[in-house]
Amino acid sequence: SAQHLRFRLDDHACRFLLQRGPAEDVTTIGWQLDDHSTFEEVVRRVTGAGVPVTEGTCEEAVLRGVERLVRFPGPKGLTQEIFTRPTITAAQNLRYGEFVTGASGMGHVAITSTKPGQMHGYYATVFDARLSDYIDETISGLKFKIRFLRVNERHHSVAIAAVRGLPVNPIRTRVQHLNIQAADLDAMVDSYRRVTALGFDMALDIGQHTNDRELSYYAVTPSGFEWEVGWNPIVVDETTWETTTHQGISIWGHTPVGQTVIDKLAQFKTGAQSLLHREDTVPTLVGGGIAG
Repeated sequence: SAQHLRFRLDDHACRFLLQRGPAEDVTTIGWQLDDHSTFEEVVRRVTGAGVPVTEGTCEEAVLRGVERLVRFPGPKGLTQEIFTRPTITAAQNLRYGEFVTGASGMGHVAITSTKPGQMHGYYATVFDARLSDYIDETISGLKFKIRFLRVNERHHSVAIAAVRGLPVNPIRTRVQHLNIQAADLDAMVDSYRRVTALGFDMALDIGQHTNDRELSYYAVTPSGFEWEVGWNPIVVDETTWETTTHQGISIWGHTPVGQTVIDKLAQFKTGAQSLLHREDTVPTLVGGGIAG
């Protein structure tokens, strides 16, 4: 259809759905739940807090490649969609290597927020998200604290970045970046070469993170948010994991590529404008918020 495009990473019929519209942004995050009892428990948590839940139509479920879906509001205007059974199709037609999904989920999303405690509380209340660790980092002269939340063995499914001491948000889009994980190093490097050859802007060159040790790069999507392709992050062992704070996002690399003074001024303008807008938090689902 001219109104939408579907993209795959594995044997799921649809992992990303692009729809024509005015947002030029990520509008929805999908969550696969293990079983119907977990599905109904999440619905109970949301409706019990007085938050409206909408059952997806049959047409919407088919388009998203799932048996059934339910949606409800999330922080920063990001709709959350939950489902239990994806539509499975043959995976042999995928062109470029394999990706790590399965028990780890599809990847992760990073979000900037002026109310990180409330956002943390939302994902803890709705999805039992657990804190993996923190990173302190200075970016473009602003001091950020980033918290990393996991819902499975993946080090984090949601990262929440906030400017310390200032209620500003320098990112225009609802998400700062999306991440997918290549199954082998060659596939990750090959994708870097393709993205560069196709002329897409690179935000951060290849580097390695301090906390999850993932090797990755960040490209800029046509919508403005970044797309991280990574390889080989650590897998969390719940019996031994300890929460800590890391200084800086990278052990090496991840150097900014081609950022100009105009780019920095645009970030400053976006941050100033964010002071005028109240950030959505879905207050009845934040569980009082989580400090730190």
